[in-house]
Amino acid sequence: MEKHRAIPHGYMTAGEIAKKMGVTVRTMQYYDKEGLLSPSAESEGGRRLYTDKDIVKLHQIQSMKYLGFSLEDIKTRLPSINTPEEVASVLAQQTHAIREKINTLTNVLEATEKLRAEVLHIQTVDWSKYANILVLLQAKHDLYWAYKHFDDKLLEHVYSFDKESMEAIANTQNRMLEKVSEFQKNGISPKSEQGQSFAKEYWDIIMDFTKGDMSLLPKLTELANKHGDIKWKSKQEFIEKALELYFTRLRYNPYEGVDSK
Repeated sequence: MEKHRAIPHGYMTAGEIAKKMGVTVRTMQYYDKEGLLSPSAESEGGRRLYTDKDIVKLHQIQSMKYLGFSLEDIKTRLPSINTPEEVASVLAQQTHAIREKINTLTNVLEATEKLRAEVLHIQTVDWSKYANILVLLQAKHDLYWAYKHFDDKLLEHVYSFDKESMEAIANTQNRMLEKVSEFQKNGISPKSEQGQSFAKEYWDIIMDFTKGDMSLLPKLTELANKHGDIKWKSKQEFIEKALELYFTRLRYNPYEGVDSK
């Protein structure tokens, strides 16, 4: 670190840079102590001196702190910024981080708003149910709305899965619904080879979810039919038709002898 008898042109004291950037001198001292932003020079009287380059670095630190990065994380992410390419690289990294944070906050906001609506609909305080709704929301599961209709038996069954398994089930369900959309878009019928291959895969997924407990089927069917969305109903009609044909060919009735109570 250079030492100066007086404050030369192009240098600022900690107080001056703090005022310019809207932080406190104590913050500047703390950043220096933590190795985040050391002064570029020091006067013979011991005053910390900073340059415009330090202002840019301080801006990076404050921005990353605002974005939720820890000081340790900021320290490891802050590269040297001595060339236009390095400055551009830092700004590109910051732009990417900001976009990721915006996406995260957007998802959190959406989940919070939907959970609030569900809480008001349920009209009871049930933290276990809230937690599982959030898992489905975070997985962007189209059936999160149905969770509020789950009875005690279905809830107990869902609780038998860990978070990772629930997310996997949700993602698989979404994938299958997307496949139905593609079938409908391309005019593929439930009785076609592709439609029947889909039916087998869908039925295997249902069996994986129910773990072979056939008494869960009537409730799952009831929930599927409660959805008011027109697009959902169209997909459900395709699925039901495909499964009906699949069971007919197998000469198998999964609901035979089933008691949902």
